[in-house]
Amino acid sequence: MQAISVRQPWAFAIARGVKTVYNHPRPIAYRGPLLIHASMRVDLGSCDSPLIRSAGWDPRDPLATLGAVIALVELSEVCEEATRGRDCDCGPWAEPSACHWRLTNVRALPRPIVALGRMEPWQPRPSLVEEVHQMLATAAAEHGR
Repeated sequence: MQAISVRQPWAFAIARGVKTVYNHPRPIAYRGPLLIHASMRVDLGSCDSPLIRSAGWDPRDPLATLGAVIALVELSEVCEEATRGRDCDCGPWAEPSACHWRLTNVRALPRPIVALGRMEPWQPRPSLVEEVHQMLATAAAEHGR
């Protein structure tokens, strides 16, 4: 499993399942589960953007936290068309000239898990991965009652 740290409020929008594209300057060969870690940095200029407002941004929401894992997603595809100067159909969250990492199967965590992160993809420690899986399994069992 891999993880990425994303600035708020973008991490919130991913965890809410609204932002389905992560913009990165480079492609990645990895496909599979990806932890979304809310970095310690905030993109203050974007907090009032229409896209972020459409995601329901609320700084009081636990998914708006800083310095914690807040979601598990699937990195299903990487589109490099924009980096080649071509149009793509990656949607309104896709930035021109970036690689678009397409995110699916979003599962927000019931509560954030404090952790250190990095902007480049990183390998989470096994105990963190186990805690995420346990938390999601417990939440699914409680919803199944």
